[in-house]
Amino acid sequence: MPDRLNSISEDAAKETLRIAAVPLDIRYADVRGNLELAARAVGNLPSDTDIAVFPELFTTSFVADPDTLRDVAEAPEGETMAAIRALAADSGIALAGSYLCAEEGDYINRGFFVTPDGEAVFYDKRHLFCLSPEARLFRGGRGEIPVAHYKGWNIALAICYDLRFPAWCRNRGQRYDVLLIPANWPQARRYAWSHLLIARAIENQAVVVGANRSGTDAYGTYDGMTEIYDAMGQPVGVVSPAIDAGTDCGIVSADLSLSRLRKIRSSLPFGNDADDFIITL
Repeated sequence: MPDRLNSISEDAAKETLRIAAVPLDIRYADVRGNLELAARAVGNLPSDTDIAVFPELFTTSFVADPDTLRDVAEAPEGETMAAIRALAADSGIALAGSYLCAEEGDYINRGFFVTPDGEAVFYDKRHLFCLSPEARLFRGGRGEIPVAHYKGWNIALAICYDLRFPAWCRNRGQRYDVLLIPANWPQARRYAWSHLLIARAIENQAVVVGANRSGTDAYGTYDGMTEIYDAMGQPVGVVSPAIDAGTDCGIVSADLSLSRLRKIRSSLPFGNDADDFIITL
C-alpha cells in the first residue's frame, strides 16, 4: 500500500521541539466537561510548547453502554473537533489525541493531529482491545499509521493497543521522528506499557510519547503512567506539579533535539539494515 504521508506543510526544521503529554482525569461520557478540562490544561502550558497530546478517548473515556454510546458519539466534525481546532488556533499549539466518532452507522476510536492553522491528520484505531467490548462495538481502522510533517519534524500517530504490534508501528524507511500514543492503559499492565514504549523507541530510533489518562474508571487506575522516551529508549519526560486536579494532573513534557536524533541514526545506522515489507489491509 502506498505511504500515507500527510499533506501538512513542512516548515523550516525546528531544532528543539517541546512536547507535552496531558494525562487528563477523564469524566465519563461528559464531552463538554472534558473539553473544558483540556482547554484549562492547555492554558497552563508554557507558551513555547509545540505539541500537546491528550489521552485516548479524552472527551468520553471508554463507553460500552449502547444508549450512552448513541448519546455521546460525534460526527467527524462535531463538537470535539470544532473545539480542538479552536483551541489549537488560540493557543498556537498543535493538539493530538483520540475521540469517539460515529460515521456511517459505526463507532470509531478516531485519532487526530491538528495544527494551529487548522490542518489535520486523522487515524482510526486499527487494533481493538480483545479483552474489552471495544472489539465488538467499534469499527477498526483500515489505513496505515499516518505521518504529519510539522515544524520540520515527522509526527506519527497510533492509539493504545496498537503499541503491542511492532510490525504495525514499524518505522519503515524512518518515515517518522516521533510516535504519539494516546492511551487508556491501566496500572495492572504497567510493566508491559513501559517496556513496549521503550522497545518501540529503540527499534524505530524515534521518540515515543505514551500519553496515558489519569484517575480511575471501571477498568482500572491510571495515575503516573504518562511517559516519554528518546530514540535510545531513555526516559526524557519531566513531570510538572499538578496545578489543578483534573486538568494537568502532572503534565509530562520533553524538549526534543532534532540534531541529536539525527546523530543517533547516523552513528547507529540500524535503520539501513531493517527488513522491508508491505502491510496488507
